[in-house]
Amino acid sequence: MPTESRLSRIFASRRVLVAYLCVGDPSLDESLELARACVRAGADVLELGVPFSDPAADGPVIARAGARALARGGGLSATLRVASALRTESDVPLVLFGYYNPIYVRGEARAVDEAADAGIDAFLVVDLPLEEAGTLRRLAANRGLTVVPLLAPTSSPQRIEAVRLAHAEVPMDFVYYVSVTGITGAAGVQAADAGTKARTLREALGLPVVVGFGIDSQEKARAAGQQADGVVVGTALVRAIEEGQSAADRVERVSSLIALLRQGLDGT
Repeated sequence: MPTESRLSRIFASRRVLVAYLCVGDPSLDESLELARACVRAGADVLELGVPFSDPAADGPVIARAGARALARGGGLSATLRVASALRTESDVPLVLFGYYNPIYVRGEARAVDEAADAGIDAFLVVDLPLEEAGTLRRLAANRGLTVVPLLAPTSSPQRIEAVRLAHAEVPMDFVYYVSVTGITGAAGVQAADAGTKARTLREALGLPVVVGFGIDSQEKARAAGQQADGVVVGTALVRAIEEGQSAADRVERVSSLIALLRQGLDGT
């Protein structure tokens, strides 16, 4: 991995706003336009979601988006095409977000090579345990990519230590802290408490930590961002796209939400 990656540079500069898009919903062309809109409005990192038929960690909003995207030709190859198009015009960090099955079917080595060639900076594989991720992490490191680990409120001290040791062996760029024991779009997230936990994890791991799941407002972004290194918006963004009545309306809804979250983070 390069000494200073795109991700490490952005985390060194400010609190980071990560925007998740389910690529292919409502279409591949619109996903590209919506990604551009996110960046213009203040997103620092894009999570490009690979739609999958059995999204076990996702709530109904993202599950519906995945089904729509798959019906319209979405998948790993299509997501990488969108990444390639973005990389030709922007230096924004790109995280390939999804489930392990498409990577397994493609083959880890081929998936890493194709992701690197498309300009991806990191993998975030929701259902790949740390103990099973060694090969992918080493292959990714050989191409200058990282694999993002997830921690949750239920993570034991032993699990946190395992992440620290894994980072010492093959460096990571950041940690994704799942703020609740549930699915995406969870209600009732205590954003300030999640931010406090993120700070504790950063001190233990020596890595930036972002808070995801349930960050859907300026207030929550501000509360979490007081101590976390950043926040992730996913379900609220996908819902804005789902509710949009036209391509222009969807861009406007996405841009407005990202701008509000950016203001929240910048106000911490």
